[in-house]
Amino acid sequence: MKQLTALASALVAGTWTTLLWAAEPAKAESKMNMTAIIMFFIFVAVTLGITYWAAARTKSTKDFYAAGGGITGFQNGLAIAGDYMSAASFLGISSMVFAKGYDGLIYSIGWLVGWPIILFLMAEQLRNLGRYTFADIVSFRLARVPVRTMSAIGTICTVILYLIAQMVGAGQLIRTLFGLPYEVAVVLVGVLMILYVAFGGMIATTWVQIIKAVLLLSGATFIALGALNHVGFNMEQFFSMAQEGIKTSALADHKKIVATNQDIFAPGALISDPLSAISLGLALMFGTAGLPHILMRFFTVANAKEARKSVFYATGFIGYFYILTFIIGFGAVLLVSHNPQYVDAVKGTLNGGNNMAAIHLAHATGGDLFLGFISAVAFATILAVVSGLTLAGASAVSHDLYASAICGGNADEKKEMRISKMAALVIGVIAIFLGIQFEKQNVAFLVGLAFAIAASANFPILILSVYWRNLSTRGAVMGSAMGLIATITMVVLSKTVWVDVLGNKAPLFPYKDPAIFSMTLAFVGSWIFSKLDFSDRAKAERSLYDAQNVRCETGIGASGASAH
Repeated sequence: MKQLTALASALVAGTWTTLLWAAEPAKAESKMNMTAIIMFFIFVAVTLGITYWAAARTKSTKDFYAAGGGITGFQNGLAIAGDYMSAASFLGISSMVFAKGYDGLIYSIGWLVGWPIILFLMAEQLRNLGRYTFADIVSFRLARVPVRTMSAIGTICTVILYLIAQMVGAGQLIRTLFGLPYEVAVVLVGVLMILYVAFGGMIATTWVQIIKAVLLLSGATFIALGALNHVGFNMEQFFSMAQEGIKTSALADHKKIVATNQDIFAPGALISDPLSAISLGLALMFGTAGLPHILMRFFTVANAKEARKSVFYATGFIGYFYILTFIIGFGAVLLVSHNPQYVDAVKGTLNGGNNMAAIHLAHATGGDLFLGFISAVAFATILAVVSGLTLAGASAVSHDLYASAICGGNADEKKEMRISKMAALVIGVIAIFLGIQFEKQNVAFLVGLAFAIAASANFPILILSVYWRNLSTRGAVMGSAMGLIATITMVVLSKTVWVDVLGNKAPLFPYKDPAIFSMTLAFVGSWIFSKLDFSDRAKAERSLYDAQNVRCETGIGASGASAH
């Protein structure tokens, strides 16, 4: 506890000095910066206070991994929404709608459709079969060591890739909003996320996510209402003015739409190839159902009923939020794209890039004070997501690899928690280092790669372990490995990496999103290797399916040990 207090005090003092130093040169923007900085410090102070409170209540592995199972369905629904609605959602989708029109919604629809899959096929089963991670479910009747090892690899790959993208986004966003050097911004986010996870565990992470969800939903609502107020809340006029606004916009993206006679309310501006659209949709839908930091949240509630409530509330909050991003995107067309305060007419670009469309709209609708609030909300958004990711990665190392695979499920609880905190520190340091290294790189592909891995390496073995009697250890491991390797290989050979990053002339793999191929390979691999497995171990695993199914559907024995 003393260590937390000392570290937090040092962090606040050092950050305050750095922020003041960074804001000082920008005299013209000092009011804006100071408003954002003050609100930023309020959020940091509140969340560090929560971490201090949570640290005193984190006494067991159940507290650390699952908040003691004491989170209600409504609270967990908010926390899931806070964990899921990343900066990519808030800034990215609204910027896609702003720049590309209708096609920007493909991401929000894809991400949202993943939640009914979780609600009807997974939420109850996860809570009844698992304890802390999704590997608990997969290894319920399969061999512990190989399955948990493979699941942990898939988890860590997903977490690291997602973290890099979030850290780079955090550095660029905070540099733009606060005037901080990029490296300082990345280190700041990294230190805070390590504090939340290492000291407060799931309890602190949950409440950080709840606060962030409330702030983000409120902020996005105010921005959308401000944009609609511009047209007297007349939706027909709002969208017709957006259509006309594109024609006179100074932005290069909008000029391209006009030059090609593209209707901003018709598909085709972002993805015109049907196979690519289907592949991206599969990655977004089933990747959501395979994200380890999201799946962990179902173990924080008391029972399957509360787990279902969690998904119900989360789906409502997330769906409402994605509707707001649609309005924010077109609101930015109305109020931002023609304003010389926000647009560089010579370059045909938005100041700070298209990802700042929502931020500029906040200033256009609410002035400096509202901009400061939204800036702090954007920072909170990043912190909540990276905290959830770090906890998922640390849990994979300590619970799946150390406690279950290495120690055979007989690890000392205090040592397991110590390993988890050390893992959180290591993951945080790796995220900071890679976030700094990737500053100049186009990291958009990392988010797509993280979702593709979750859809190809995690989701197939998770859903098959629950619903297919014949899945064997060999089939699960080989299918997951094939999905993971295929995903990484196809992304590296695609235009995104092979051409844009490595500088080659033409891609060796023609599609940007590999999920339709890698997911299929994972399912087919799991089926073939399971069907060809005639070992005694495989027969025993199939015989355990009935007992697993009873617990899966009824929850009987959910608080006890697995079938092993």
